[in-house]
Amino acid sequence: MPSLPSEQLSLPRRPFILGIAGCSGSGKTTLAKELTQQFKATLLPLDFYYRDLGHLPLDQRPLQNFDHPDSIEHTLLVEHINALANYQPIHRPIYDFANHTRIPNQTELIHPAEFLIIEGILALHYEDLRTLYDFSIYVDAPNQICLNRRIYRDMRERGRTEESVRAQFDATAKPMADKYVLPSAAYASVTVEGTDALDWSVEQILKRLHQLGVVLPTQSRPSL
Repeated sequence: MPSLPSEQLSLPRRPFILGIAGCSGSGKTTLAKELTQQFKATLLPLDFYYRDLGHLPLDQRPLQNFDHPDSIEHTLLVEHINALANYQPIHRPIYDFANHTRIPNQTELIHPAEFLIIEGILALHYEDLRTLYDFSIYVDAPNQICLNRRIYRDMRERGRTEESVRAQFDATAKPMADKYVLPSAAYASVTVEGTDALDWSVEQILKRLHQLGVVLPTQSRPSL
């Protein structure tokens, strides 16, 4: 049998790509950040790929449906995932959630890693995203808990009022979750409960990955 060229022997294996979805406030972001630390992964949240609404008057921007699949430029995300899968760095958009625009002339340089995590409410909705995943997780949680967490997050991090968050939840977040997010749970490799302890959710995921023969980075787990 002829030997392979040395450059082929030295090629790195393709990154392991993991998708995490769940309703807004389910706990998926917390889980994604923990797994990013565990796996020394690169994390790509879908939220940074919201479409720029700078062409709309400022008072009309908050009225848009940010929970509909069309609000995310997922084709750009697919391009970026493919680049990272080929160990090429990307320039990820930076989104201004207060003004609903991408910050002009600014991006964040994202470097590839052996593990790549994609996280967002619609991470399991888009078919062309799902085909890229090696493993996927759905985080489930009751509506009221999701709403309470969303109020806390949006008031603290996105300059929103409680009234506006509740109004958006009733008008778009819950209807869109019922239509697009909840059905996407059927595509998950594993479902975890967003009300469970983070440590327990991580243990379930690690166990399933081990069963599939996935080789994880060797590191001691920090206490949670």
